[in-house]
Amino acid sequence: MQEPDTFAALERREWADARVAHSYARVFAKAADMVVPYLVKAVEAKPGIKALDLCCGHGNVTSGLVKAGAQTTGLDFSPAMLDMARVAVPEARFVEGDAMALDFDNESFDAITIGFGMPHVPDPPRVVAEARRVLRSGGRLAFSVWCGPDVDTALGYVFGAIGRYGASDIALPPGPGANDYADPVLAFAVLEAAGFADCRQFTVASGWQISDPGAPYDFFRNGTARGGALLRPQPPENAAAIRAAVIAKVLEKHGEGPSWNVPIPAVVTVAVAV
Repeated sequence: MQEPDTFAALERREWADARVAHSYARVFAKAADMVVPYLVKAVEAKPGIKALDLCCGHGNVTSGLVKAGAQTTGLDFSPAMLDMARVAVPEARFVEGDAMALDFDNESFDAITIGFGMPHVPDPPRVVAEARRVLRSGGRLAFSVWCGPDVDTALGYVFGAIGRYGASDIALPPGPGANDYADPVLAFAVLEAAGFADCRQFTVASGWQISDPGAPYDFFRNGTARGGALLRPQPPENAAAIRAAVIAKVLEKHGEGPSWNVPIPAVVTVAVAV
């Protein structure tokens, strides 16, 4: 199997695939949707402010900002995601662009959200620096990332199973860690270096209600970039072993069913531009 050349190339290729984008929006994002109200509240979205939703995806956070009354622009690098966002939130403006090199003037916005976008860019500190540049002094930034496997999370179930049963020749190119910015030491240092203060974090108990204990495997395989890039190329025997391990973990942690509330908690980080 030919591995992706770079992390950036993998991300762009995976999210350009409409099947991946639609699967994320249809099922995986049910957990992300639970975090939207917290992001909207954290940036104090309301009528009269200009908001930018970076890495907006299919527009779920954008929708929350619009419903709060904010004049909202959404930006993403995925045309497939933007197609969905434009249909879902016609009141917002959407642009295709690079979160690391924003085509907006300095101090253009009062609030910026990044819903689970930080792990999908090659250089997250550049995104934070660009966010500070286009944010007015006193404006607020809030971003979310999934908690790492140190807590009880479906992410740990799936990636732990990949580590045990995945084919050794299937790997991701070097890039930022998926959960790096759940660490306040790292996140706050990057924010403060870019010109933010009053940094804080809190956890949101997001999750999925499922009727198939193997569903977390399917969600990551079909609707994510990193997970999909690791899971879709697996030989059948490896794929079966990974899915079986995920099922076993769900049953171990959450009982025999017939339905399961599987956690995939998120960390929200908030800061104020100085």
